[in-house]
Amino acid sequence: MNPFEKEVQSKRNDAIDSGVGFIVSFGFFATLFIIATVIQYIGS
Repeated sequence: MNPFEKEVQSKRNDAIDSGVGFIVSFGFFATLFIIATVIQYIGS
């Protein structure tokens, strides 16, 4: 048996963590896109 399976550090669901990571990264790039769009709109 794998010795790491006996002492699990985090019992949370991995799908929740990956979903949060996806939302955070999506929000970051969406914020960059919004800022770039505003700058382009002001510059024109």
